[in-house]
Amino acid sequence: MKVLVIGGGGREHALCWKLKRSDSVREVVCAPGNPGIAADARCVPVGAEDIEGLMALASDEKPDLVVVGPEAPLVAGLGNRLREAGFAVFGPDKAAANLEGSKSFSKRLMYEAGVPTARFEVHVDVDEAIETIRSWGAPIVIKASGLAAGKGVIVAQTEKEAIDAVRDMLAGNAFGEAGSQVVIEEFLRGEEASCLFIVSGDTILPLASSQDHKALLDGDLGPNTGGMGAYSPAPCVTEAIADAVLKTIARPTVAALKKRGAEFIGTLYAGVMLTDEGPKALEFNVRFGDPECQPLMSRLQSDLGEVLLAAAEKRLDGVKLAWKAGAALCVVVASDGYPGSFEKGQTIGGLDAVEAAGTTVFHAGTAEKDGAIVNAGGRVLGVTAVAESVGAAQQTVYRALNELDWPGGFYRRDIGYRAIAREES
Repeated sequence: MKVLVIGGGGREHALCWKLKRSDSVREVVCAPGNPGIAADARCVPVGAEDIEGLMALASDEKPDLVVVGPEAPLVAGLGNRLREAGFAVFGPDKAAANLEGSKSFSKRLMYEAGVPTARFEVHVDVDEAIETIRSWGAPIVIKASGLAAGKGVIVAQTEKEAIDAVRDMLAGNAFGEAGSQVVIEEFLRGEEASCLFIVSGDTILPLASSQDHKALLDGDLGPNTGGMGAYSPAPCVTEAIADAVLKTIARPTVAALKKRGAEFIGTLYAGVMLTDEGPKALEFNVRFGDPECQPLMSRLQSDLGEVLLAAAEKRLDGVKLAWKAGAALCVVVASDGYPGSFEKGQTIGGLDAVEAAGTTVFHAGTAEKDGAIVNAGGRVLGVTAVAESVGAAQQTVYRALNELDWPGGFYRRDIGYRAIAREES
């Protein structure tokens, strides 16, 4: 079959890379793609948020399956438009995508469905939000309700930090329209994990567990980012915990959406805090995680094209997933200055040597200029390795990164440290 993948980041590169290696797939087309994706798919320069351009592209290409990678086109209703035009689509319609598009909607849905989650309030007024912060105390979590590219969450350690965050969002326009409404949540203590599911109507198929590192700096310090690295499996997600997440979080959420008339087809990503009281949902995404997708696709043995088409055509019941033994780990290389301002157009060398050292380099924020690969975004590369353990995969990646020739690149040096501590003990 021919598959059209929408997007141009590291997640989409991992999907195209895996689809190219699927026996069921004869051609992969990606819009807009990036220089790395071009090695695994035919890239067409149509933006991921250009809904009309994507509809015209689908009409021209006539793919057997469309896989929508990023959240923004899903929230904008691309899934609806494609299905109305008769295409098989992996990605939810607009109503279900609101689960990620609006954190206030998501939290209210969790509350109504009885999903275990943090206590919360939704505010649009600065003074009322500040009153809640002073009443609850710190640490406390402040979230922009709308889409903020993974950076709209502030884990405030002091009341002043929380109040400043609320003022920045509601009065200072720090996240634009995304921050016109804020969600204030109690701070949950525990270890965070990523639990992803392929969903097709009433059928929910769990993926292997994974864990992201959202903070910028080693030791999980610094501001939140879109993710600085990930690995799979996550040892903290035991079989019992995975079962609890499926029963108490995933199933009730999908059922609550269906009750509202929003049938879910696509990837449900549950960010989960493993507390002393059991797993609690932090938030939902409606697509593969980035960078979790990179280690997950590196471990997946099943034919990805067959699985995603089965989900799109509501034939997922009975499908089983096979995974490589061992573990996969991805380290994100970002532009120095991210998640703030950074210089673009810097030449990145040594990529062939990095791959020759036993890794796969997934491109995220890259472009081509005068025959060279340059940085064009905040998170630029996802260097990924598969090995017998998280520790061994980590060693392979960091050894390979010694071959990277990009002085303007930055990466954490401790991705996977929690899992490695468990392995060593």
